[in-house]
Amino acid sequence: MTGKRSGLHWPGITRGKPPVGAGILFRFAHEISEGDFVVYPSKHDRMVNIGRFVGACEHIPADPEEYPNHRRVEWIGHYPRNDFSQSALNEIGAYITLFLIREHSEEFLLKAGAAGASQETIFTGESVIPDDDTATVSVSQQAELTTGDFVIRQLMTKLSGYDFEEFVAHLLESLGYTARVTQRSGDGGVDVIAHRDKPGFEPPILKVQCKRKTDQIPRPEVDQLPGTLGEGEYGLFITLGSLSRQSAELERNRPKLRLIDGEQFVGLLPEHYARLAPRYRSIIPLKQICVPDLQS
Repeated sequence: MTGKRSGLHWPGITRGKPPVGAGILFRFAHEISEGDFVVYPSKHDRMVNIGRFVGACEHIPADPEEYPNHRRVEWIGHYPRNDFSQSALNEIGAYITLFLIREHSEEFLLKAGAAGASQETIFTGESVIPDDDTATVSVSQQAELTTGDFVIRQLMTKLSGYDFEEFVAHLLESLGYTARVTQRSGDGGVDVIAHRDKPGFEPPILKVQCKRKTDQIPRPEVDQLPGTLGEGEYGLFITLGSLSRQSAELERNRPKLRLIDGEQFVGLLPEHYARLAPRYRSIIPLKQICVPDLQS
């Protein structure tokens, strides 16, 4: 940081960012009170986390993560994004910084079992950011999140569990596999079988388990699939929700197992959308758009 006649200057940072950052820090340290609610939408697992602040702001200069300002939070619950209205999800935005929830605070309080609390005590990410690049990144992230919310909501409301298995089989066919749905009972946890050759004798053979749910998947729900695998067979576990840490650890320790969560599943659709059957394109009507990619 160097001093200039016009004031302080951070190399590589636009002039609008320092005052925005200072305002956020002031808010974090002085405007939040003990007992206020916090809503944190986490992208990696597509969950909305709701809790309450406990105690005052602490400054810990030696923090190894380089976030020296801390506020303790007692989490009340962690809820799938699908549990909330789209307008409420739009208000909490793309988890950039800090602001008060005004329009849909009661919806979040009701979910946390605290209906009737003050609507002026709900904090989450910033929605109005004066810096152009940061605002553009926020809009791009919001477009991606909204699309993901829409796709998962449509799959949850328009398809039954068995219909979802058929959709997964159809998507695998769009990826170049021959796929079939197993019988509805006695499948040993395998819902779809896919292979490259038509008869289905040549490895690799994919055994797929499908979970049409938006909750977090614990390890016991994943454990069954690896036990069904024989020589030349690989397991693919697909969910519209998120995966627990223990489930992710299981995947790392099992080279023949692959787990796909809701965000990854939604990410498969744009590339292969044109090859989907008209029935599925009508259930998930999407239009290709371009958004700025400033994060990379």
